[in-house]
Amino acid sequence: MSGCHSKVKEHKDEVYSRHLQKHISLTVVSTPVPKEKRDFNLLLLNDGQDIEKLGIKNIVDSLNRKKLIQPLVVVAINAFDRIQEYGVAGNSDYQGNGASAEKYSNFIVNELLPFIKKQSGVRKFNSITFAGCALGGLSAFDIAWDHADKIDKVGVFSGLLGISDKDTNDPSYSDEKDRIIINKIRSSRKRPHLKYWFYAGGNEETTDRDKDGVIDVVDDTKDLIELIKKKNVCPPEDIVYTEIKEGKGDYDSWRRVFPQFIIWAVGK
Repeated sequence: MSGCHSKVKEHKDEVYSRHLQKHISLTVVSTPVPKEKRDFNLLLLNDGQDIEKLGIKNIVDSLNRKKLIQPLVVVAINAFDRIQEYGVAGNSDYQGNGASAEKYSNFIVNELLPFIKKQSGVRKFNSITFAGCALGGLSAFDIAWDHADKIDKVGVFSGLLGISDKDTNDPSYSDEKDRIIINKIRSSRKRPHLKYWFYAGGNEETTDRDKDGVIDVVDDTKDLIELIKKKNVCPPEDIVYTEIKEGKGDYDSWRRVFPQFIIWAVGK
């Protein structure tokens, strides 16, 4: 995981997970090695198999050449069974999806982070950020919330934050009671010292459960942000919300805002 003194490097790696009982493929992008390795920052990304669609290497290289970011190592984690592994730990949805989310969380915290530190020779990163898109965004948020002693910042792009334990077509469904992550955060006694970055596009979908004229992905994201604010776990300025009216929930839209996110996470 060492860089070069002249430009951003990318290579593949692999780690075996006892929790998941499989080998997990990784793509590693790193800026040149600083004089002090502890100056490196770490960015973990869900859905690492799509790292090229996000244009991560080009974005990091451009920001690094412009001297806009601190030393950075990006570790993109290839999804193996994202429907089961990405979700809210200990809380499957009404279809049984997300059943392995707790195992995935344990993999990230107890296996992947120690592996990265060993491979990179960095005993303690300057900061650790975890990010993901769609279902991967829900996963990143949930893991960061539960493990804020190891993760400092979280990025959620078009997060599927409306995942519920009841079918939304069920007459008894309620946004207030049945959204899994909202219920978890509302009842959580944790006071995690995290910084948060959210993106939602105004043109992602047409579904509008509560018929208020605002699409669900925007409503769900804003509801989660308001809940975090009410819990008073961080100063308001530690929560960034980016909404692009014409934005969609796709890699073209995410790629456009990703430079802003990286500068937020590790900017000079």
